Order: sequence, then C-alpha cells, then structure tokens
Amino acid sequence: MSTQNNIQVLVIDDDVSLGRVIYYELKQRGFQVTTAQSGEEGLNVYRDQHFDVVLTDLRMEGLSGMDVLQRILDEDPEAVVIIMTAYGTMDNAMKAVKMGAADYITKPFATDQLAFVVEKSLRMKSLEQSTTNLRQQILERSRFENMIGESKPMEEVYKTGEKVALSDAPVLLLGETGTGKEELAKAIHHNGYRSENPFVPVNCGSIPPNLMESELFGHEKGAFTGADRRHIGSFEQANGGTVFLDEIAELPHHVQVKLLRVLQEHEIQRVGGEEIIELDIRVIAATNQNLDQMVEEGTFREDLYYRLNVVSITLPPLRDRNGDIDLLAEHFLNEFSGNANLRLSPEVYELLHDYSFPGNVRELRNAIQRAAVMTDAEEIQVEDLPSKIRHTRESPVGRTPDFQDMTLDEIERKAIVQALERTGGNQTQAAKQLGIPRHVLIYRLKKYDIEV
Repeated sequence: MSTQNNIQVLVIDDDVSLGRVIYYELKQRGFQVTTAQSGEEGLNVYRDQHFDVVLTDLRMEGLSGMDVLQRILDEDPEAVVIIMTAYGTMDNAMKAVKMGAADYITKPFATDQLAFVVEKSLRMKSLEQSTTNLRQQILERSRFENMIGESKPMEEVYKTGEKVALSDAPVLLLGETGTGKEELAKAIHHNGYRSENPFVPVNCGSIPPNLMESELFGHEKGAFTGADRRHIGSFEQANGGTVFLDEIAELPHHVQVKLLRVLQEHEIQRVGGEEIIELDIRVIAATNQNLDQMVEEGTFREDLYYRLNVVSITLPPLRDRNGDIDLLAEHFLNEFSGNANLRLSPEVYELLHDYSFPGNVRELRNAIQRAAVMTDAEEIQVEDLPSKIRHTRESPVGRTPDFQDMTLDEIERKAIVQALERTGGNQTQAAKQLGIPRHVLIYRLKKYDIEV
C-alpha cells in the first residue's frame, strides 16, 4: 500500500463547497487530492491517471454515485471506492457496498472520520490482496503430490492423508518439531471439499494463556480491560474451512474445556458475549508432545484427546527417512537459488547423510538456504554449510561413541545428551528414544547436571 503522503484520492461531488472542504482537509493530512464536480468529469479524470481511492457522492445530477461506482468497478474490479451519502439514502449506500464499494460514510461527517475511512479501506484492500496471493501460494504448494519424499514412511503418511482429506473427521498430527506438520495440514485441507474456504493456523504455544480464549473464540467490545472493539477469533474466521491448532499440548486447561464444547456442539460464544455462533469447521491439531502421557498425568483432558484423535498421522523424523535427504536438498536448492546451474558437491551429500538433523526438514531447509546465499561458486562445498553440520564427524551426534575407558555413568550421560540433541531438547521425545519414563529422565538430568 502507498504511504500516506503519496496516496492519490479522487473526490467526486457536485457540491462545490463540500468538495473544497474535503480537498483541503485531506491535503492537510498528507493525501494527494484531485476533485471533480460531476460523475462524468470524475470518470474522465479517473481514466486519465491512477488513483488509490475514489470518494464519490451518491446523489448527483447526471451520472449518480451508483453509476460512477458501477463503471469504475467494470473497468477495475479491485478499485477502492467509498460512497458519501446523506442519512436518508442509507439503503442505497448498503446496495453500493453489496455492489463492491469498499465503504460508505454518512454526511455530515468529521474530517477525522473521513481520513480514518479512507485509510481503513486501503488497509483492507491491501490485506485482501495479500490474503488472495497467500492462498494461491499455499494452494500451489500444498497438494500431496507437491510434498517431497519417496521413502516408505512418507508413503504411509500420503496414503493416510489422502484418505482423511475426503472426510471431515478431526485429525491429530504427531511428530517432532520441524517434520512438516503444518504443511501436511494444509495439504489435507486443500485436498478436501473445504479447499476454497479459509485455512487458519493457530500456534497455541505462542499465545499467552490469558489471551488464548479471546484469540480462539473472539471477544466483544468491553469484555475486559483493553478490549476496545469486537475481535473475531480464529474459529469464526475459519468458518466453512479448517482451523489448524499447532502445539495443542500447550492449550490451558480452561480452554481445553471450551474446545471440547466446540467439537461437540459446533458452536462458540465470544468472550463477554451472549450470542451463540454456529460453526461449520474442520479441526486439525498437531503436537510434538506425548499426549498419552499428558492424559495419564492429568495435564490434558482425556475426553478432548479422544475427540481430536479420531485419525492420527505420525510424521517421521528426517533421520528415519534418510533416503529423502537428496530429494529435499535439491528441492530447497531450486527454491532458494537464482542460479539454475548451482549444485551440491558429493562431499556435501555425504555429510548431509551422516548428520542426524535434530531439527528435521526445517533444519535441512535452513541449511540449504544458508549455503545458497553463502556460495559464490557453481558448486556448494562443505564450508558453505552451518558449522553444526560441518562438524558432524567430530561431534558425538554424528558418530558412534567410543565406550572404551568410560564409566557406566559417563556412558549414560553421553546417551542422554545425544538423545536430547537428536530431539532438539524435547524431553518427552528424548525419554521415548531412551526407553525410560519422562520423570526418570528428569531425575537423570539433575543427577548428571545436564542443561537442556
């Protein structure tokens, strides 16, 4: 969107005095303003130069504001047109909005209000264009056939994903951080009948617990301190489509109760509101935590777990799909490199296969992006990779430890450190790999003074 000091505004009004007032008030606020005193003149001016927004009176001699709106939208469906109307013609103003007007403003109006409506309309148009572009990018990237990997574990993921995409059942995606759970969720959404409707991702781990309910379900104006306007939550935004709840294990207990009701009753209430809002949505959830264990510990509701876990898909870590590393690396190289001849050296391929990738596909993607940026040659070399990967062969993560002359405690400590490195510090997954309960792992961390 243009900055305010070069936003071009066309004002069309046969009331010369009002047009002059609008001209000076908008000029004082930094807008570039052109005026026209009839619908015919306004259309001619509009066709001669570019305008970011058009303000047109509804009632004018000759061509009315509705005529101006229709002709501008016929020529440019993306145009931002705001209708100025008297109170007695509100019905026509609403018709104009249905025809495609960005907004309307009722006379008499304060100049502050006019400037606010202009800026809001431009922001909304910019947001719509960004959303349209993003949806198209997601659609192009999220088909199952565009997911990368030919290994047997990934074939199982595709097979289950394609089946579940045709249903409306809740899906629970499991797997370590960086394995591609959100990409799989997008693919399930875009291969189902809701594909033309919104896909709304929510990272439950990044929202403060006291704001979680408001972010998910929305709130009414005045619902709490700072709620100066109504907020539409993620579930309502996703109506007709899919809401993706990433890091579902981080959901506070009181919000788990609310979510269970949504899944059971298909309705919500905004915080501070009384209206019951019916929903038609699909819920896909994801976590890298052990929900079975959390249910046993009482930190995750059992009834919610079974509601979410109608179908579960576990994405394999990259170390368990080593055969896909070459495909993924070449895909990311094509994505990030502007040089069609850029390639990976044989030593780089060998090193990538030796590395355990605790950050999984995300870590590989970042490594290839860095290498593509760092190299000036036609072939990426080992020194172009991140130091963590370069030092694989010297690192205990990348080789079998030598147990000679080590005490049992030293061996145990080394095994714990390696498990934590492989899982990116995830204690639940590390305990699972070591074959011990999580509380035993926590005891060993304190015993050996291991910092996570």
